[in-house]
Amino acid sequence: MTTRIKEFRARLDLTQQQLADAAGVRRETIVYLEQGKYNPSLRLAHSIARILRASVDEVFDFSDEE
Repeated sequence: MTTRIKEFRARLDLTQQQLADAAGVRRETIVYLEQGKYNPSLRLAHSIARILRASVDEVFDFSDEE
């Protein structure tokens, strides 16, 4: 999985901590998501996309998963 979380965060001038607080998760979760080391739940993916004012498909790319 790859994400564009960092790119969308930059557009909105959000820190990892601000995004984490808004999504109700720890900052480390955002770090792992940005690094592609953690697959979010559907609920978390929707929450992050909503906060970043984008669609889930714009933020997350699951095409490289088996």
